[in-house]
Amino acid sequence: MTSNRNDLSTMGATALYVGALLGPSLLLLPGLAARAAGPASLLAWAGLLVLSGLIAVVFSRLGTTVGSTSGVAGYAAAGLGSRAGRAAAWCFLGGVVTGAPVVCLIGGAYVAELLRAGDRTAFVAAGALLALVLAMRLAGARTGVRVQLALVGLLVALVVLAVGGAAPSARAAYWHPFAPHGWGAIARAASPLMLAFVGWEAAAPLTARLRDPRRQLPRVVGAAFAVTAVLYLALAAATVGVLGPRAGSSVPLAGLLEVAVGGSGRAIAAAGAVVLTLAATNAYLTGATAMASALAGTKRGRTGATSGGTGRGRTAGLVAAIAATGGLLLGLAGSGLVGTAQFVAVPTALFLVVYLGCMAAAVRVLSGPVRVAAAVACVAVVQLLLFSGWAALLAAAVAVTAAASEGARRSVLQQRRRDGGRVMGDGA
Repeated sequence: MTSNRNDLSTMGATALYVGALLGPSLLLLPGLAARAAGPASLLAWAGLLVLSGLIAVVFSRLGTTVGSTSGVAGYAAAGLGSRAGRAAAWCFLGGVVTGAPVVCLIGGAYVAELLRAGDRTAFVAAGALLALVLAMRLAGARTGVRVQLALVGLLVALVVLAVGGAAPSARAAYWHPFAPHGWGAIARAASPLMLAFVGWEAAAPLTARLRDPRRQLPRVVGAAFAVTAVLYLALAAATVGVLGPRAGSSVPLAGLLEVAVGGSGRAIAAAGAVVLTLAATNAYLTGATAMASALAGTKRGRTGATSGGTGRGRTAGLVAAIAATGGLLLGLAGSGLVGTAQFVAVPTALFLVVYLGCMAAAVRVLSGPVRVAAAVACVAVVQLLLFSGWAALLAAAVAVTAAASEGARRSVLQQRRRDGGRVMGDGA
């Protein structure tokens, strides 16, 4: 088997998968979960880890059997047709567009904590971070693979420092009562938490860069799952056991670092959050631009590269869309009309629809135990969508609109083919 310089080793692919799974959302979500369900939020984390494991197994098998460089759109289309593929692509794009201001809000919250300011400062800082990263995108800044991996290393280091340093201060009393808001709160906490497990779909196209996917991919997925599972559970447990009444904070890592290293912990957390926010958001926008280009190419009935001018225009359009969406969402959250959990629910619901399409497609194209895993994952994803409330309706609207537009596009192409056939017949 020949290889080339673009081939990924097992270790390199594992690092990229871990990078796709870990992000700034880890700085916010443990606090949201603790606020919703108290110590029982760990059951939500554990349940979602099981679901994440099922999804990982299914994506691993899809990567070795279907093997699509277009990722989730190709997987959904392979089992459910082109309409489902387009719906998955648009929901993925929508998740990135609405997720960008969420990530910036995480950085803004840590800046506000450093300044000992209130929520208004957090939203102002989030808006400033979003404006900065959009300006970087317009200027053509990109986040390379090495930079992404370095940032993942920074995030892992912060979590290890916070959890390891704060663990001796944990108190057993903070685990009682275990479910202060009732057992139903666990399900409500699980829905926004799913944002922490988004990433298997982003790494899907990496399958094409593995030298021996059938041998390497299961190892890569297993290692990435183990690393992220340990980090998620350790941070969630430390948030509850160390912070206690403050576990529901929007900046749990700052609280843990303050316990671990003293007053400088807030500054360390804020600096790390800002760097991760800018880099991660820029990486998301790079992926969104590529997805938008692919959708535009499909719409024109071609898959070739776009011209430089067209690419710049598409980037500007995407930046304008994110600026408008981010301004609206941050404005609603800043005015108190939308809570932080609801804010997070929007991109989460869109990514859940992507997962639902891929898992349903896997039920159609796979067989054996992996097919069963895909079916179980389908049921679990539907349950999470039901707890997403109005965000699920928004995601469904995006999917239906995208599928309908694909149907209309196909009808136009078929009509053109028929018209072309008649013209050729008349000419003959």
